[in-house]
Parts: sequence; C-alpha cells; structure tokens
Amino acid sequence: MRLFIIICLCPSALLTPYIAPRPLRSADQKLLHIPRSRFKTKGDRAFSVVAPTLWNQFPLNIRSVESVQHFKKLVKTYLYKQAFM
Repeated sequence: MRLFIIICLCPSALLTPYIAPRPLRSADQKLLHIPRSRFKTKGDRAFSVVAPTLWNQFPLNIRSVESVQHFKKLVKTYLYKQAFM
C-alpha cells in the first residue's frame, strides 16, 4: 500500500515516532507523533499531520508488519470490515 511505503521511505523530518514524556503502556505500540497544526483549514490536511493520523488508527498487528504484501492484505481486510461490517 502507498501509505506503508511512504511511511517507510519518508524522511524522518516529516514522520517521527511518538515518544512519551514518561513510561506508558503505549510505548511499544509503534505510533507516530502527530504535530500540531496552526491552521485548521490547511494545516490539518498536510502530509505530516494526515499520514501519522491514519497510521495511528490502524491496529497494532497492521502497524508491526514487515512485508509490503502482508501489509496490503491486512489493510484491505481491515478497511473491508470497517466499511461493510
């Protein structure tokens, strides 16, 4: 899927892993930091805001996949279940 490839190949300046200020249970969830945007109309549509938001909405089993083919299969199944069930 494009999102998986973009996140894997994206410069680290745009997408950074979420680091909690103190130890939390979510530390091993492979979440991305969502930067604050100054403007609601254009800032929330920026790639650096939308990509981590979408990535963080996936379940952990999808975020932790290593291969692209397996990622695609899991994302298609996840989105199908979200849309039709």
